[in-house]
Amino acid sequence: MKTPEPARLRLIASCPERIGIVARVATLLADRGASIMEANQYSDPHSQTFFMRSEFIIDDELSIRSRLEDEFGPIAKELKMEWRLSDANYRQRVVMLVSKFDHCLAYLLHRRKVGDMNFDVPCVISNHEDLRSLVEWYGIPYHHVPVPTDPAGKQAALEKTAQLIAEAQPDSIVLARYMQIFPPWLCELYRHRVINIHHSFLPSFVGGKPYHQAEERGVKLIGATCHYVTEELDAGPIIEQDVARIRHSDTIKDMMRLGKDVENAVLSRGLRYHLEDRVLVHGNKTILFSS
Repeated sequence: MKTPEPARLRLIASCPERIGIVARVATLLADRGASIMEANQYSDPHSQTFFMRSEFIIDDELSIRSRLEDEFGPIAKELKMEWRLSDANYRQRVVMLVSKFDHCLAYLLHRRKVGDMNFDVPCVISNHEDLRSLVEWYGIPYHHVPVPTDPAGKQAALEKTAQLIAEAQPDSIVLARYMQIFPPWLCELYRHRVINIHHSFLPSFVGGKPYHQAEERGVKLIGATCHYVTEELDAGPIIEQDVARIRHSDTIKDMMRLGKDVENAVLSRGLRYHLEDRVLVHGNKTILFSS
């Protein structure tokens, strides 16, 4: 009889700071024969909140995850802990939304195709037809939902988009330069599951045309920000950021060219951190256990 492969699980948790949290968790896992492969902890000095992420392997049984959840429950209750177990080998379903710019979408689809990132794409939704051939080349369904400027037409388009998202049953959503504002009700429905790439180093230059704003301000650095989408425009918890240096002679076109590389890198890193349960939201900030 073939020996089952070990399960690889993650425990993601936060609770009020106190002595012995790590020992309690490690002891439970050790008693169950688990081998911890990666352990991250952080104690926030302002809120006195403790955060942890533990990834471990354990002999796979049909009931192992539910058994661990049952056994860890009383400890979590005692520690007043918010927690969850996730399967490290599970491929999340990621719906992508895009408008006309293709660089972020193309980069993520390529990284997925070559095996650099572990997720599935049930569909891509766009308010333009421009990127259909690119998406369908990867064998992914492409949905075109035009978004009119009039309020009634825009509302209908957003409702159709929401319907397509719901039908795809996503674990996460990526706005890969989708140039439409998510309404509050969609932000609430997918709280901390919608990831956006903004082409500036937030909180500077929010909203539209940040490269134009940067050129007018005469900045020497431009950047990109990967963040969770909330009801407040470009103000959600930040996951990842990076910058590129520019010269006084660089035009807006130069900035956009340089910025595309930064956007690609920041979004792919941010999405990977999210998929690997490395991002813990704390208020409007994040605790990032990057690898």
